Amino acid sequence: MRAGLNFEKIIEAAALIADHDGLDNVTLTAVAKVLNVRKPSLYNHVGGLPELRKGLTIFSIRELKSKISSAAIGKAKEDAILAIAEAYRTFAHERPGLYRATVLISGRSDEEVRQEIHSLMQVMEVVLAAYTLNDEDRIHALRGLRSVMHGFVALEAAGWFTQDLAKEKSYHQLIDTFIRGLEA
Repeated sequence: MRAGLNFEKIIEAAALIADHDGLDNVTLTAVAKVLNVRKPSLYNHVGGLPELRKGLTIFSIRELKSKISSAAIGKAKEDAILAIAEAYRTFAHERPGLYRATVLISGRSDEEVRQEIHSLMQVMEVVLAAYTLNDEDRIHALRGLRSVMHGFVALEAAGWFTQDLAKEKSYHQLIDTFIRGLEA
C-alpha cells in the first residue's frame, strides 16, 4: 500500500479524470494510473467502482454547494440569485466532469447522496426564502431555477449557441427573466 494514499486522494484523482477525460472514463484502472499505483492498492480504500462513483458524486455535489454558497454570502434576493447563477455556470465550465456528476446522480437512492442533494438545494431555498412564496410555489421556484441554470449550461456545453452574440448576456437575461417571474 502506498503511503499517503487514502479515499480522499482517490476521489480527487477521479475528479481530475472526470474533468479532463470525461465522467465515463473514470475507472479504477484510470485512477490507479493517475496515482501511479497498482489497481489492487485502491481496494484498501475503495470497495469498487460503485463506491468510487458514489464518492465522486458526493464530492461533486459538495464542490458545487461550496461555490454557490460562497457566491451568495452577503447577498439577498436578485443579487443572491444572480451570484448563484454565475457561480453555477462557472462551475459547469471549470469542472465539466464534476458538473456532469452532479446531474447524473449515481446512488440517488443512497441516504448519504440524498442528504448531499438536500443540502445543495437548501442553499437555493434560503435565497428564495426572501420572496413571498407559499410552500408549493417555493418548490416550483427551486425546480425552475435549477432547470434554467442547468438547461443553459447543458445546451452551451453541447455547442448549441453558435450565433455571434455574447452567451453571458443571454444567460443573464434568462436569469433576470426568472427573477422577474418570482417578483410578479
